[in-house]
Amino acid sequence: MAARHFLVEAAMREERTERQRNRRRLRLQLDVEHIPDLEFVRNYRLSRELFEQLCQDIIPILPPKMRKHGIEPTHKILTALQFFARGSYQGSVGQNMDAPMAQQTVSRCLREVTSALNAPNILRKHIKFPQTRSDRMSIKQRFYEKYGIPGVIGCIDCTHVAIVRPVEHEEQFFNRKHFHSINTQVICDSDLLITNVDAGYGGATHDAYIWRESEIRSHLESLQSETSYLLGDSGYALREYMMTPVDNAIEDSPEGRYNSLQKRARSTIERTFGVLKGRWRCLLSARELHYCPATAGQIILACCVLHNICVRAGIEAPELLQDDIDSERTRQVASQAASSSTSQALQAGRRARLTLIQTLERHR
Repeated sequence: MAARHFLVEAAMREERTERQRNRRRLRLQLDVEHIPDLEFVRNYRLSRELFEQLCQDIIPILPPKMRKHGIEPTHKILTALQFFARGSYQGSVGQNMDAPMAQQTVSRCLREVTSALNAPNILRKHIKFPQTRSDRMSIKQRFYEKYGIPGVIGCIDCTHVAIVRPVEHEEQFFNRKHFHSINTQVICDSDLLITNVDAGYGGATHDAYIWRESEIRSHLESLQSETSYLLGDSGYALREYMMTPVDNAIEDSPEGRYNSLQKRARSTIERTFGVLKGRWRCLLSARELHYCPATAGQIILACCVLHNICVRAGIEAPELLQDDIDSERTRQVASQAASSSTSQALQAGRRARLTLIQTLERHR
């Protein structure tokens, strides 16, 4: 009996070794240069040129290859890109990609590449909120050219990214739609570039709370010498730097016309979410990220970095299917109206919004 068990164990070890050899052989045969351009973009979302640039940026950050037959850094990056793009389970990615890998290997590649894309210098390079007056003027001009609203430096909203039930502090991630998620705050410009993202809060956290704790809020409060504001929905408190809709406005009135313009410009953030999740399907709410909240937050940031790389290069994103759109609509948590306190900040916001409405009326 013992001899038979030994033979079975030996056969299983030989089978595992042979699988490893086959995977290694297939990886060595992978020649990125021979993948057709359209197929490369379809599989990895980046063009070949963008992929090479990404490799130059993050390969120095990746852990060095320790063994002769270790995974090549380029293969690690391709593995992560395909996971982000497909939103498949790690095992499926390992079986389907051009360079097959075991699930554990896919997991390690994903962890290393995600960590590299979250390196401070990479985040600063690709996700930048306008810090100078000239940068803000450039964004304002683009918004004005597209929507006719002066002073806008971005649109803000939150989107939920589903995760598996966390082991710790589960209640912080259980949202009002009864699933666990990261409530991710995003600010974008008129060209769908993400200028700021915060993926550090659970799905139970109100949008307005995330904004109150944001460093960008403090930054905008410090800009006393110029008119600069974000466009937000009624889930955000009206402030001098945050223009929200007018409640119960009559449609054909100055306030109603302002609401219509504000909503049209604010749709930029919804399109940004659609492009982000259409390109990197692992973020779709119908698909759970099977990671702890901290790792899931890093994956979200990594996808935002890659989103900006693609947007700047003009790479078209795959459109979401109607089923995906319907599922996202169903799973997203509606904003709750912000507090209507009568603070001095609110009064200043009302004056700023009235001034904007009057400006829009004069330029009709």
